[in-house]
Amino acid sequence: MNMSMLHKYQFLAFVFSIIFLTKVTSFYFNFPTFQPNDEANLLLSKNSKIYLDAIQITPDIRGIIVNYSGRAFYNKPYKLWNKKKIASFNTTFVLNITPQTSPGGEGVAFILTPNTNLPENSEGKWLGIVNASTNGTSKAEILAVEFDTKQSSTQDGPSNHVGININSINSIKQTSLTNTKVNLSSGTSVTIRIQYFNDVISVFGSMSETSHDSMETLLVSPPLNLSSYLKQEVFVGFSGSTSNYTELNCVKAWEFIGLDIGDNNKNNLLWVWIIIPMVILIIGLVTFLIYYWQKRRNIEIQEDAYPRIEDQIQHSSMSPKKYTLKELIKATNGFNHQNKLGEGGFGTVYKGILGNNNKEIAVKRVSKNSRQGKQEFVAEVTTIGSLHHKNLVKLIGWCYEKKELLLVYEYMPNGSLDKYLFFHPNQNSYATLNWETRHSVIHGVAQALDYLHNGCEKRVLHRDIKASNIMLDLEFNAKLGDFGLARTIQKKNETHHSTKEIAGTPGYMAPETFLTGRATVETDVYGFGVLVLEVVCGKRPGNNIYAQDDYKNSIVYWVWELYGKGNILSALDKRVISSSEMDDEEIEIVLVLGLACCHPNPHERPTMRSVLQVLNGEANPPMVPIDRPAFVWPAMPSSFKENEDSSLINGTLTPFTEISGR
Repeated sequence: MNMSMLHKYQFLAFVFSIIFLTKVTSFYFNFPTFQPNDEANLLLSKNSKIYLDAIQITPDIRGIIVNYSGRAFYNKPYKLWNKKKIASFNTTFVLNITPQTSPGGEGVAFILTPNTNLPENSEGKWLGIVNASTNGTSKAEILAVEFDTKQSSTQDGPSNHVGININSINSIKQTSLTNTKVNLSSGTSVTIRIQYFNDVISVFGSMSETSHDSMETLLVSPPLNLSSYLKQEVFVGFSGSTSNYTELNCVKAWEFIGLDIGDNNKNNLLWVWIIIPMVILIIGLVTFLIYYWQKRRNIEIQEDAYPRIEDQIQHSSMSPKKYTLKELIKATNGFNHQNKLGEGGFGTVYKGILGNNNKEIAVKRVSKNSRQGKQEFVAEVTTIGSLHHKNLVKLIGWCYEKKELLLVYEYMPNGSLDKYLFFHPNQNSYATLNWETRHSVIHGVAQALDYLHNGCEKRVLHRDIKASNIMLDLEFNAKLGDFGLARTIQKKNETHHSTKEIAGTPGYMAPETFLTGRATVETDVYGFGVLVLEVVCGKRPGNNIYAQDDYKNSIVYWVWELYGKGNILSALDKRVISSSEMDDEEIEIVLVLGLACCHPNPHERPTMRSVLQVLNGEANPPMVPIDRPAFVWPAMPSSFKENEDSSLINGTLTPFTEISGR
């Protein structure tokens, strides 16, 4: 590449890096304690104030705190959602509620609302959240996590309870704290953490002012769909109230961190609008001059689209056979459309007949428009090329010639698994798989993954386990294929791969992937668990990472809900014809095993070795809680894995570049 072209691309990279770096920021503040000068960063209602190193939401005014309500907010709004995504946040605060009567009353709430004004007559049972005229109406525009210290009516929960309220003093879900260690109105400090992720609120608590390690789960909400109730921008803060029964409602510390999906800096926006047209003009001018200069001097740049690709492959330990482009063009009849078998993640697959022995093959032709084509091509050749297992698609060879990237596989007569599980326009051309075949497919994929994780010289993470990547041979034996996203681990006891971009297929990706950017044996197990559920149920995962109704769209949530109701067998694909060979107990074991693999806590997921023991009838399925646990990060380690390899440790990885999700 000549220097002019090099300077052009360096300039473009610099410009676009500036533009994109302005898009992602964090919304963060922290008050380890409260001092009088902190009032400049807060919005306090009448009577609420900072006193004795705390926010006094309902302070002792001249010895009288009867029938008061108050509010306190951080003074900048937080963008909760937009048309593309919903934000997420974690907030931790220390409450100190000291009764002044017996019993005390009424309580404190953490609130989100676009309106910072304290409602009139919101004292007593209203907790400063609503009043009699706004209760239960859309005018309230408020979400509250209430920490109630007194039962004010028969509809109210017991004293000392936590609830989730939307536009009302009545909770959509509430939990008594009687059976926990948390006592809200004990007069001692209570640390509370609230996590909002994937439109679900989780509440944790501890009778400690400093340690978060001993926190216990107090409440997990159902999916809330907050965009239907709240405006895009809200203020975060607290409300509280007293009645004839009184208490001091204090917030002693408060930390908040969340994804800021808003654009609160208008000056930055103005700057972008001014600079971008100038940048576009300069880019256009430079591009025109380069093109004109090259055309005038009749310069023809001969550049290899994928430099050093053969060096990377030839230096791998066991690369498969290299074919010529002429051989593969002849085998596929010039990549004839009639020989097309399908389109994969980064190319089109054709059937071919190779050589004089008429051997059937499948040839994947990498798309020239594939942004990550080279990386995935090299990953596939260097990874699967050295692997040999009956449940892995065999890579016969490869070709790189005239900028063509081609992979040669053994031919799978029955195609990919997804064609037999899900509805297609020409569904009648595909048979419905019986239970024995489905169980065999699950068992085969489990054997393949156990080999990748435990049977290779270097552990392999597949990172893209899904039905369309499972191929079926003539006898419907399952073979795992498409290793374009696979990565190897240099040392056997190091089991994670870090990436700068999230890789995989939405619906099959473990929740921690979006926070850590790591691929681990546990993320592979999660993808396998989703595969198990879709094989048994005949349903797609149906999960979009930005879907607001994720609860109804996810097969994991759906099957877990049936399991909680004691009706998990109803998840079985209705197209599976009942036969004498079918075993309801075996079906239930496989479904529970799938849920165990999809546990939100990666440490609670079984290893593939344990999965095989269950499928072989050598062990019982793992214990699975009736209700799906909330996803919490960092995850607590599981006691049953104390003697096994830890996946969340530092490791030395093969030097592959960034891989994006697909």
